[in-house]
Amino acid sequence: MINPVLLIVLVLSFSFSFDARAQKFENLALTPPMGWNSWNYFKCDFNEQLIREVADAMVSSGMKEAGYEYIIIDDCWQVGRDKEGYIIPDPEKFPSGIKALADYIHAKGLKFGLYSDAGTKTCKGLPGSRGYEYQDARTYASWGVDFLKYDWCHHGTQDAQASYTLMRDALYAAGRPVLFSICEWGENEPWLWAPEVGHMWRTGHDIKDCFNCDLNTSSQGIMKILDQQVELRKYAGPDRWNDPDMLEVGNPGLSLAESRAHFSLWCMLAAPLIAGNDIIHMSDEVKSILTHKEVIAVNQDPLGLQAIKWLDFGDLEVWFKPLTSEEYAVCFLNRDENPKILDFDFNQWEKVFDPDKGWKKYAFDDTYQMHDLWKNEKIGTTRESLKSTIPGHDVLMIKMTKIP
Repeated sequence: MINPVLLIVLVLSFSFSFDARAQKFENLALTPPMGWNSWNYFKCDFNEQLIREVADAMVSSGMKEAGYEYIIIDDCWQVGRDKEGYIIPDPEKFPSGIKALADYIHAKGLKFGLYSDAGTKTCKGLPGSRGYEYQDARTYASWGVDFLKYDWCHHGTQDAQASYTLMRDALYAAGRPVLFSICEWGENEPWLWAPEVGHMWRTGHDIKDCFNCDLNTSSQGIMKILDQQVELRKYAGPDRWNDPDMLEVGNPGLSLAESRAHFSLWCMLAAPLIAGNDIIHMSDEVKSILTHKEVIAVNQDPLGLQAIKWLDFGDLEVWFKPLTSEEYAVCFLNRDENPKILDFDFNQWEKVFDPDKGWKKYAFDDTYQMHDLWKNEKIGTTRESLKSTIPGHDVLMIKMTKIP
């Protein structure tokens, strides 16, 4: 007969050793993740052939070279579970199976992402992972999944932190490194607990391809979402990113100027850059936005600081982001539909301070070269006022480099 005291010690020892192993995979997102997701443009209207063509387009368009790497299938890929509880992909959409598709994507030098839900059903009413977390995680690992977007529909009375931690542990136990995207819509302040659970977390509800509209609680325009990010900057950093949702760049509801402004701001926010348009048939103008290396470099800066809204003049805002090598990115945003004339003296507005992040006060006592990132041209130094006209719903985005 086992000594009861010894039994208790063994149980506690096992529990502690299990807890020590329970963690997220580290260092998978030292800079904001970049990729493409099926939802914003295609919704449920996709199949394996389309996803293969998207992977081809990511390579041929220059997106892969620009840093995009994840091809992510959103809701509507699954249809049920078999008698043993294993998730079943839609056989009509994926006649070759998910693993064959993942293998195709990996052969392109890209990574493969999939979607599930912490509740009993996904947002489209298909099987969620509730009660099947470890089984699903093992299945995803066997298929070669590199990224999991985990939604929050049909969650009932579940505790968000516990539900996402459970799937985190399941993914870790399955043994394949998976970037974990927490799509909890910001309802339970995930920025307070998600850094130890996942690599990125949604800060609000779904994005919509409209610039300055307030739709409803389930979808919001770009400016509405931008406003929600202001107080969250202190929670972002390498391997732990605020996610204001996927990009709408190139989708029908946005003009080219609005797409450029949207992309610029997400880069300033150090947000994940997950494209959501039809990259197979996108125009050259949209492609030039999504692949603009100098603007992407602001997003991918290894310092990992989310921009602060430095100055607010109503329809004209100034966003400020420190970069490595004592460089800065500054984005002048025109929220109005009419052009704004800019006459800006950096020496007049010489202090930028963020006590939440412990940033110092940035004084522009030195002289900086100003570089217009979108036009890729030098536009003077901080010795003179910055003068420009910013079109409606557009931006002027500059990088400042100290002159020796």
